[in-house]
Amino acid sequence: MAVNKTPVLKRCRSLDLDPTFLGYDKKSRRQKNRGRGKKSEYALQLQEKQKAKFIYGVLEKPFRNYYEKADRQKGMTGENLMTMLESRLDNVVFRMGFARTRKEARQVVDHKMFLVNGKPVNIPSYLVKAGDVIEVREKSKSIQRFKDITEVTAGRTVPEWVDVDAENLKGTVKELPNREQIDVPVDEMLIVELYSK
Repeated sequence: MAVNKTPVLKRCRSLDLDPTFLGYDKKSRRQKNRGRGKKSEYALQLQEKQKAKFIYGVLEKPFRNYYEKADRQKGMTGENLMTMLESRLDNVVFRMGFARTRKEARQVVDHKMFLVNGKPVNIPSYLVKAGDVIEVREKSKSIQRFKDITEVTAGRTVPEWVDVDAENLKGTVKELPNREQIDVPVDEMLIVELYSK
C-alpha cells in the first residue's frame, strides 16, 4: 500500500488545514509562506480534493471510485461523497473516540480489533450503515492502549449521528450523517467541479 511519508504538520500547513481534524492537538509554529499571488480556479479545486483525501486517508483511485459511486446515487453528488467518506469504518472508529488520530483508527481496524454487528472486520474502507453496532473485540478490551485512548478522547465531542458507550467500548451508528453534521472544512462543490470537467 502506498504511504504518504510527509510530516503531518507540514502537509496541514500546505493545505491550510487545522491538524485537529486529524486528531492532532499540536500546532505548527511556522508561518505558511504566502506564496505567489492569487490561486487559479483549478488550483483551488485541486486543493479541496487533496484536503479531503488527506483528512480521510484515501488515495487517488479509491477516492475517484467514491466520487463515481456518489455521482450515481440520488441527490447532490458532493453531499453523497462526504457522507460516504464519513461512513468509512476507520473514520467512525475515530469519531466514536476509540482512536486518538485517524491514522491510529486505521491501524486498530487493520489489526482486527473491531467487530461490526458481532463479526470481525479489518477493512478500514468498510462502509457502515445505519443501525450497525461497532465494538472493540473482547480480547482487545483489556489492552492498555484502549484505556489510554479513552482517557485522551474523553473530552472529544461525539457527533450526534453515533451513540457511544465508552465504558463498554461500543457504539451504534444511529443514522448516516448529512452534510450539516460533518464538520470537515472541505468545499465538496469544488471537488465535483474538478471531476466533472
